[in-house]
Amino acid sequence: MSEEANNTTTSTHTDETQPVFRLQRIYIKDISFENPNAPEIFQDAGKQPKVEMRLDLSQRKVDHNHWEVSLKIGATTQVKESGKLLFEIEVEQAGVFTMQNIPEEHLAMVLEVECPTIIFPYIRQTVSQLSVDGGYLPFILEPVNFRALFEAKLQKAAKYQKTMQ
Repeated sequence: MSEEANNTTTSTHTDETQPVFRLQRIYIKDISFENPNAPEIFQDAGKQPKVEMRLDLSQRKVDHNHWEVSLKIGATTQVKESGKLLFEIEVEQAGVFTMQNIPEEHLAMVLEVECPTIIFPYIRQTVSQLSVDGGYLPFILEPVNFRALFEAKLQKAAKYQKTMQ
């Protein structure tokens, strides 16, 4: 009987030290769709647009075990020939993640690669639906390689450190 109790205690203790990474909730923090030249602009909507994209990633610790990670995407589309604004979209989609026992050296990668990779399909769908609801074809965001962005950021930081020495 005492052996079983020891095994249970050991098992529970092991579970308490295992890394935990879990999505709790995904939600829209901010959303904007501007279609200032409608309905006249729909005559030019079939022409090849010029697109300007913006992507921003932020995170903040909510409490001891929870982080909010926020992905903000902005897109401005204009008619190439005339420069007239077709539409402008800004969406900030966020998620709350439970994180326990994540080693400090892995935390940045989890926050800047794993979390936005989970959030991205949701923001992609929201942006696509907004463009359709605005009277346009679906605006499909290209996939984003968050790992490559993270590694480029690390390389840039390392290069900066070398120049400071």
